[in-house]
Amino acid sequence: MPAIVGIRFKNCGKIYDFEVDGLEVRKGDRVIVESEFGLGIGSVVQEPLDVETPEKELKKVIRIAGEEDLKQKEENERFEEETKSFCLERIMARGLPMKLVCTEVTLDKKRIIFYFTADGRIDFRELVKDLAAKFKTRIEMRQIGVRDKAKMVGGLGLCGRELCCRRFLTSFEPISIRMAKQQDLTLNTGKLSGICGRLMCCLGYEYNEGPSAEIADESAVASPADEEALEVSPEEIPAVPETTSGIPEAPEAAPPSQSADSLKQGEKQRPEGFKKRKKRRRYRRKRHKDE
Repeated sequence: MPAIVGIRFKNCGKIYDFEVDGLEVRKGDRVIVESEFGLGIGSVVQEPLDVETPEKELKKVIRIAGEEDLKQKEENERFEEETKSFCLERIMARGLPMKLVCTEVTLDKKRIIFYFTADGRIDFRELVKDLAAKFKTRIEMRQIGVRDKAKMVGGLGLCGRELCCRRFLTSFEPISIRMAKQQDLTLNTGKLSGICGRLMCCLGYEYNEGPSAEIADESAVASPADEEALEVSPEEIPAVPETTSGIPEAPEAAPPSQSADSLKQGEKQRPEGFKKRKKRRRYRRKRHKDE
């Protein structure tokens, strides 16, 4: 039954599984592993765990890092500065529209990785030839996004603290303006964006994806509580007058609105004797009340 440990190569980087292969390692130890890119030094962040059948074939931990390995890592860090300065010179000489972020050298110096950002695709074949002729090793150019650049370089956020991606975030989750709307924040992208130019990752910390978020987003749709409030009790329904036949009469339609001129014309068009009949009706009603 093989034992598997979780190893991290960078601060706040992803955790990769490796097979221990009989070595006694503990959490916090520095170990030498063989990855897809070559030899590297990583830190054990998860205790060994026995697994019956791993899902895929895993690389093995070679040994625990010694003093010579740590010295070699320090030399590689100085060598990374040299490779970065030379690469910047060649980028400026060839006029390539790209920004070099950092370089990474494997422990055995069999591979040098250059991280850069650019707006589009870059034809860096001639640049790779210059770098390979200078350092006599395998060269790899890797284009990254602005969020990954902020994670590598670091900095301070709008809150005045170190960037979350630099301190504890291991991966980037999708962030949308919908998260700011639910929290009643200002919709000014200038105030909601981080130093990378994208929406800040902290907008997702207090975002609720449960039923309350759906109600807030679909406020135009009436809820069951609103439908109950719209129901009318039988006592509130006005009674409809009935005729002698038992069939309710339809309410009379309201007369169409008329202008002042049309009303005056209507009074002129009334037949003669209208006012006399009106006076007689008033007299009869008054007489009926006196009796």
